[in-house]
Amino acid sequence: MLPDWDTMASEAMPEHTIPHEVVRALELFELTGPVTRERVEERYRDLLRIWHPHRYANLTNNPRKYMEMYKKGEVMTKEVEAAYRVISTWLSRSVS
Repeated sequence: MLPDWDTMASEAMPEHTIPHEVVRALELFELTGPVTRERVEERYRDLLRIWHPHRYANLTNNPRKYMEMYKKGEVMTKEVEAAYRVISTWLSRSVS
């Protein structure tokens, strides 16, 4: 009887799955392929520059529109920071 190579391969090399939270964080950072700490930090700085709430101060004279954009910037900044923490934790665990 011939061995079942598929079963043997799956037993020999466990499938590395990425947790759902990490996948969502990588999607927010728009990162694919090999993820390095340098790429994550660069993208983190870029996203904070894009979504920083004070960036919207001179974009409009309409106070209501400004506050909408300011609040959206606050929410996105918090999401970017949370995603950065998730990816950083995941990277530090995968290295050790």
